[in-house]
Amino acid sequence: MSTHDNLLRVGMVGYAFMGAAHSQAWRTVNRVYDLPAQVRMALICGRDGGKVAEAADRLGWAGHTTDWRRLVESDEIDVVDICTPGDSHHEIALAALAAGKHVLCEKPLANTVAEAREMAAAAAHARTTGVRAMCGFNYRRVPAVSMMRQLVADGRLGEIRHVRAVYLQDWIVDPQFPLVWRLQKDRAGSGALGDIGAHIIDLTQFVTGQLITGVSAATETFVRERPLPAGSSGLAAQVEGNGQAMGRVTVDDAAVFLARLDGGALATYEASRFATGRKNALRVEINGSLGSLVFDLERLNELEFYDATRPAAEQGFTRILVTEAEHPYMSAWWPPGHIIGYEHSFTHEMRDFVEAVATGTDPTPSFADALQVQLVLDAVTRSADLAAWTEVEPAPAELAV
Repeated sequence: MSTHDNLLRVGMVGYAFMGAAHSQAWRTVNRVYDLPAQVRMALICGRDGGKVAEAADRLGWAGHTTDWRRLVESDEIDVVDICTPGDSHHEIALAALAAGKHVLCEKPLANTVAEAREMAAAAAHARTTGVRAMCGFNYRRVPAVSMMRQLVADGRLGEIRHVRAVYLQDWIVDPQFPLVWRLQKDRAGSGALGDIGAHIIDLTQFVTGQLITGVSAATETFVRERPLPAGSSGLAAQVEGNGQAMGRVTVDDAAVFLARLDGGALATYEASRFATGRKNALRVEINGSLGSLVFDLERLNELEFYDATRPAAEQGFTRILVTEAEHPYMSAWWPPGHIIGYEHSFTHEMRDFVEAVATGTDPTPSFADALQVQLVLDAVTRSADLAAWTEVEPAPAELAV
């Protein structure tokens, strides 16, 4: 905690898409939930001085800097929130933990298993001194997803037999879309697999309480060269006949894989940024011996539940509107039937993180949990390269919370 009682002073590195989403949550969380600590949005960091100054004003941060080391080392910061591309997660997180700062890091945890291992080990060590770390898989905090987990944990689905998960986007279908950082392996680690596949890996393991033990995968890069963005530097380029500078795409555009879970379930996963017409379509279906559950992000406030224990004449998928005060996270929001949106999942994330830090408890998912997701991503990549069934390496038990 801060030297000021009941105050957590947050410094955030990064101010683009995720930075904006996290800022909205930091601004909101104390206004919605009664928490044991107050958040102060103290400092935001970005490489471009003019842009980060504008972002600080627009997003509600008290100060700004272009030096993340200054932020991490500042005595005026208690929490470091990492919203940068994956190639900098490792360095920033290790420095923050070593400086005694609580850390919230966006997913995936790192670009490689080796980096993720070191981060999980550093978080486990920091925990012994009261420093907490969490990885930001925000879809866990959608009320319908949390309710899904509760129903499974309560045995309402019986024995889990099938898991089906897809996450589909289409924002790079156009071959003239530029070679942004998310399409570069050295910056992003992987493509659709790590960007959106990591979400459905974590979400399904969270909901079922089962871990993926082995995979058989295929990946594809459909467009292998793209125009370089204006002002690009440090990227190898070739020039086409029309004078356009092109660079090589070094990540996957799509990944599909079959998996086995440690509780016996058979699962299928698909992550693609080439699903034409699909903007942000995440769907998970769980089939058990006593029923089924379906969650669709495009109907974020709803859950479909099939209860096979009911009389045959009454069976069928029931639509549950997850907006009651009794539903996870919903007691602080609106009257029943008044829906919430994507941004609320981040507010719920900050609520859980602040509460854990303020009370000295362990937030989830931990860096060890995020390492386990990284090990699945690694197994998928190796399986696709080898065209063979590949076991997922177990995460070290000593890192678990």
